[in-house]
Amino acid sequence: MRTSPPTVSLTLDQLASRAASLITDNGRYILGIAGAPGAGKSTASQAIAQKLDSLCTVVEMDGFHLANRELDRLGRRGQKGAPETFDADGYAALLHRLRSADSIVYAPVFDREIDESIGSATAVEPRTPLIVTEGNYLLLPNGSWPQVRAAIDTVWYLEVPEATRTQRLVKRHSRFGRSSEAAADWVRRVDQPNADVIAAARSRADLIVEIRT
Repeated sequence: MRTSPPTVSLTLDQLASRAASLITDNGRYILGIAGAPGAGKSTASQAIAQKLDSLCTVVEMDGFHLANRELDRLGRRGQKGAPETFDADGYAALLHRLRSADSIVYAPVFDREIDESIGSATAVEPRTPLIVTEGNYLLLPNGSWPQVRAAIDTVWYLEVPEATRTQRLVKRHSRFGRSSEAAADWVRRVDQPNADVIAAARSRADLIVEIRT
């Protein structure tokens, strides 16, 4: 029976210092930052990258969102953000490639302003010792997601109070064009069911992290 992972409470600076301790002379290390929508994964990842500078590059799971026209074709535009609306195989392939790459590897990013991914936007240099990859579904046990987890050395799961997380999401959706009512509806219909799926895989993390200010 799998035991619950340990929980730590860290500031962003302490989180970055803990990530720095993963760097060794034994080759590239891939750290996963997982958690529900609004948990602060991007903020945590950028804090690590800022502290470590050239020693770290962030690779986003969100860069593997299916394009809107493909979601329209599949009839899944209204579920954008659910596990099946990502190219999990492509994401896994990139991470496995990063494990042993001896040349620059380019990764996509997701641009919230245009609500689409942009390919080859992040350059990962071959000598970068730490890759931080952040996303919702790093710990999912089904579909192609286990291939993603297999490429990652360790996964930290960010946990925040539900009220804080949902408030962040409503503000985010409102900032990118939805009315406050439409934003709250999207959080209820789409983000929260996804969050429930993510939370169910929480015990598969190596560490639970509560970010404190």
